[in-house]
Amino acid sequence: GKENVDSRHNRGRGGETTRFHTVNVAQPVRFSRKCPTGWHHYEGTASCYRVYLNGENYWDAVQTCQRVNASLATFTADQELRFILAQEWDLEEKTFVRKDQRRFWVGYQYVITNRNHSLEGHWEVAYKGSSEVFLPPDPIFGTAMSENENILCAQLQCFHFPTLRHHGLHSWYAENCYEKSSFLCKRSQTCVDIKDNIVDEGYYFTPKGNDPCLSCTCHNGEPEMCVAALCERPQGCQQYRKDPKECCKFTCLDP
Repeated sequence: GKENVDSRHNRGRGGETTRFHTVNVAQPVRFSRKCPTGWHHYEGTASCYRVYLNGENYWDAVQTCQRVNASLATFTADQELRFILAQEWDLEEKTFVRKDQRRFWVGYQYVITNRNHSLEGHWEVAYKGSSEVFLPPDPIFGTAMSENENILCAQLQCFHFPTLRHHGLHSWYAENCYEKSSFLCKRSQTCVDIKDNIVDEGYYFTPKGNDPCLSCTCHNGEPEMCVAALCERPQGCQQYRKDPKECCKFTCLDP
């Protein structure tokens, strides 16, 4: 409905005037966010992704991801990888490689089975999850390798320049797991309320969007069974502004 609607006048029985106020009508809502602030959402996997810039070794990166209900990222298909490569991650000057190249720990490990000139081995998923996981091609071996290490950890190298990024150019490195690097976490999409709080399964919440008067149930990371409250316009105020995050809260703009 309109933000400011004049009261409608209608003549009732006995000559008294009945005043009707138009209320705000619930509109279809397009939910704008399924991930917390700082995370990127990909519909194809119903997942959220975030790059952490603080340089950590592989094992510390694993724990950091776990603390935010996530894991080091693995990929289920080429389309998911292309989505990751196309993102312009919020990267700062303190990254650990050249400005035009970005390397992140991801959730794979390279197991060396034969230490000849080519370092034969194979990729494995570091932490078993979905069986539908894309395994990387043969890696480039890092320079900080140790002679007695039989397990190396995966770094995905992206490119900062837009032309390279959008062409999906990238490389896979097998690196010493104790080197420090930025890293990429992945978590399932979740319910996020209008104030950017994460909502647990089955709880009521107001989703991100344009309607602070919506109350929904969180189910599998999606708002469902939503109910909208309708607010009557504030009395005795001609010009007013609705609060974008509080239901039925107004600021009067009259002099």
